[in-house]
Amino acid sequence: VNCGQKCLIHQTAIINNFKNIKLGNNVRIDAYSILITSNKKIEIGSYVHIGAHCYLSGQRGIKMKNFSGLGQGVKIYSVNDDYSGLSLTNPTTFVSEKKKESEGKVIIGKHVNIGANSIVLPNIKIGDGASIGSLSLVKKNLKGWYIYFGIPVQPLFKRSNKILELEKEFMKNEKKKRRNK
Repeated sequence: VNCGQKCLIHQTAIINNFKNIKLGNNVRIDAYSILITSNKKIEIGSYVHIGAHCYLSGQRGIKMKNFSGLGQGVKIYSVNDDYSGLSLTNPTTFVSEKKKESEGKVIIGKHVNIGANSIVLPNIKIGDGASIGSLSLVKKNLKGWYIYFGIPVQPLFKRSNKILELEKEFMKNEKKKRRNK
């Protein structure tokens, strides 16, 4: 895996097609998580946590920006079958005129948290600072700096952006630590 400094990947994590996966600095991927892709990239920023049992299906690309995180069991799909009955389904039917899929890169903004066992469908952009409660379904783009919850997600209320000030302090301290080494 193309990996920055201080990355911790649990030995039970499965990473498929590792040449197309890029990790920033200070990334942690917990036990039994799976990252798979084909010729598109999965890009993970710095200071990112991926909880245990997460599944990132990046055939059309996934990007997680800095300071984002996934709770346990989060599933992110960049390709999904059409289950309306008007299309063949499952990977054994391959792509043909008889099969329809929704597809597209998933972009998770900076300081986004996605709660345990939530699902993010293809071609989604989640704005900086959004927070998604556990057991939620994201099937449309989300504005930043709101807290969302539900199936499908609905905005509950605005989220404070004080975290941006905290990030500046944190990064200043990180710089000092590096200089003092």
